[in-house]
Amino acid sequence: MPTYIGLLHFTNKGLENIKEFPARFDAAKQAFRAHGGEVKAFYLVMGQYDAIAVVEAPNDEVMAHIALTVSAKGNIHTEHLRAFTETEYKKIFAELP
Repeated sequence: MPTYIGLLHFTNKGLENIKEFPARFDAAKQAFRAHGGEVKAFYLVMGQYDAIAVVEAPNDEVMAHIALTVSAKGNIHTEHLRAFTETEYKKIFAELP
């Protein structure tokens, strides 16, 4: 299953209601499970981003759907990166001309 790295920024609205974040994140985890995915790891971080999530989703369309649904609530801005495992990138490299 494809892996994605989510880079999250809290919006002003999200920060005003930061104590509600754990419940909102639980809802996001449920959304992943409902669409056949899974949140593998989550970290609150210091620096350029507020949080990082490592997630799996069946495909890019499901990932986009979940990211847009969560972002539409207005509490976070997200950026998602498709991550390739060692096995996946070795296959990609092996198939290069």
